[in-house]
Amino acid sequence: MEPATYAVDPRPTGPPRRPWEEVGEEAAARQGVYAPVPSVSFGARNRIVVAPGDSRSIALIPDKCEGHCQGVDGRAGPNLACEGCGRAVATRLDDCGVWQAVWPEPAAVVRRASGLPAGPAPGWDDLERAGHRVPPVEPDGSWSRRWQAAVGVALAHLVVAAEGRPAILPAGPVAELLGHAVDRYLPAGPGGRSVGLAGPGIRTPRPRPDLLLVPRHPLTGAPWRPPGDEGEAVPLDSGVWAYLAHPGETSPMPATGVLPEGVLRDDYPLPRHPLTPHHGAFRDTLAGLPAVRAPGLRGYRDTYGR
Repeated sequence: MEPATYAVDPRPTGPPRRPWEEVGEEAAARQGVYAPVPSVSFGARNRIVVAPGDSRSIALIPDKCEGHCQGVDGRAGPNLACEGCGRAVATRLDDCGVWQAVWPEPAAVVRRASGLPAGPAPGWDDLERAGHRVPPVEPDGSWSRRWQAAVGVALAHLVVAAEGRPAILPAGPVAELLGHAVDRYLPAGPGGRSVGLAGPGIRTPRPRPDLLLVPRHPLTGAPWRPPGDEGEAVPLDSGVWAYLAHPGETSPMPATGVLPEGVLRDDYPLPRHPLTPHHGAFRDTLAGLPAVRAPGLRGYRDTYGR
């Protein structure tokens, strides 16, 4: 999470968790899980997540600091307590491979207005601004973690929208940056469904492709849709989409190093390996889509469900 922002997850999250085999398909579906996963959450819904730096007056509970590597993963439930009363009020995550976050317990916190004026709400026009674009490569030369997560989520939607059939990406940044990931999760061969990029500031391709790759709203998360269009669409993180739609340079790869501001390199160094989607993001998103239960997607449930 960016500082001074928050998000709400409407799905059950956190402990208690129960194995898929114990829960069963119908009970799991009531929890919003439609494909086999290692465990199903029966935790609270509408849990809020904030950046760790935005939390105040809370401290770690020493005997609940388990983790896989050099951090805490929240496996034992809330691991942060109120410094005033000692009640467990939130869960801190900062283990290896996990984005740092604090998840307050819905029943233990109360929303209070700060009294400060709210900033302007972001809109679709913000996607055309350079500051909204998220480059695919980190300053250290590795692939962006946000891109890996966003592509994993979008691929799950693409698999369902394409009904497991091949996908034909448009030439340019979309094919160059997402082609390897699509090839990894979707089959090759004839009968593919065409994909086109659409959204604010760019013209929707004509004739309309079978599937449109569109941005999610930066505030609500709702996917953008062309006026009057009821066709299939695949939502994508707005910052990632903005980079694909408005790259602002001649190559899909960003300049790096210590060159002066505004000066672009002409070699555009690439990471040594292709962009790999975050498997957990793909798996969890796929399992949360009711359409994954369609007969044509059974192979995905069996292969990627765990």
